Amino acid sequence: MKDLWRDRRVLVDRALEAELDHTDVLDRKLRASMAYSLMAGGKRLRPILLMAAADAVGADGMKFITAACALEMIHTYSLIHDDLPAMDNDDYRRGKLTNHKIYGDGIAILAGDALLTLAFTVILRQRGVPVDRHLRVVDEISRAAGAEGMVGGQVLDLEAENRRISLEELRRIHMGKTGALFRAALRSGAVLAGASEEQLAALTAYADHFGLAFQITDDILDVVGNAEDIGKPVGSDEKNRKSTYVTLTSLREARELAQRTADDAVAALDIFGEEAAFLRELVTYLVHRKQ
Repeated sequence: MKDLWRDRRVLVDRALEAELDHTDVLDRKLRASMAYSLMAGGKRLRPILLMAAADAVGADGMKFITAACALEMIHTYSLIHDDLPAMDNDDYRRGKLTNHKIYGDGIAILAGDALLTLAFTVILRQRGVPVDRHLRVVDEISRAAGAEGMVGGQVLDLEAENRRISLEELRRIHMGKTGALFRAALRSGAVLAGASEEQLAALTAYADHFGLAFQITDDILDVVGNAEDIGKPVGSDEKNRKSTYVTLTSLREARELAQRTADDAVAALDIFGEEAAFLRELVTYLVHRKQ
């Protein structure tokens, strides 16, 4: 699993750079700002999930690397904006100064905007996909990135600061803020590969459990992680007075919930054979990650 992840991450990095080079950015500073965050490394988890979903359905996920790159552009835009003073006000991301610390708030905002809009151009560069699947994926990703998903979740997150919320409210925040793009990645990979409705439903269930397990683990790392390992300061949730799975339960209970949710994600893949082995191993690995 780790070898496949590493190899595909290298290919995603190359493809992202090629897509950026293929784009005629009018301003040199804007392009530098876009590239600074887009090529800053990271897990490349969303594009890899899209390709892994296609693999699970029996296709070659690498055929859809172009569409997969679009998801990473959307994710990167969200990180640039999330780090801004008006949002989480973070100084470091992936071990480097955040975009606005290098280029200023204005350019950082516009670089995020540019990556978001470029993503949909890149999706349409994907070749070898029937028009109906293409349109379905564009709809899927746009909904996940917008007010129904990631942006809506971010608003709920901002409004929840400085007050204690319920576990159900917290779940709604992260189903939007974090989970929606994971869901879009897995569903889009399945749709591009021509999944049956049964396969799509199973991968959707996996996605929902995966997103929750990932977020709980993220909350745990914000308490017990090492800033050098995770690439950003720990304790930012406490600094921003945010409710998390750790603060609303306990560290022990949060770890138990992460493991149960990961087990549920694996169980959702019962209809698949070895072609879904990567997804099974991935969620188990991620709940024990250190970064």
